[in-house]
Amino acid sequence: MSPPALARSSQELSESAASAAVSLTELPEEAGEVHRQILAGGPFRHPEKDGSVFGNRERLLPRQTRGYYREYTVPTPGSRDRGARRIVCGGREPKTPDVCYYTQDHYASFRRIAP
Repeated sequence: MSPPALARSSQELSESAASAAVSLTELPEEAGEVHRQILAGGPFRHPEKDGSVFGNRERLLPRQTRGYYREYTVPTPGSRDRGARRIVCGGREPKTPDVCYYTQDHYASFRRIAP
């Protein structure tokens, strides 16, 4: 019997987990609105939080230097707080991100937003 295959690295797992692309039209309407606000530089519903650095502590997104990723709240209808939905974008300039991801479960999973 051959030895079990070696497990993939956490970096490979994070890249594959976040690589499943989704179009903005497949996401909740509020996500499209927030994405447009990101590209316009605001205004944001939660200016004290939206645009803040996302640390990727969960290591589900590809590894980048600190400050590369920023997070934005996607409103959840009926929620009294910020809810669990976010868009996380990466790049040097917040208004021109290299890549954006959507999470509906407060960073437990991500889907890359297709350009």
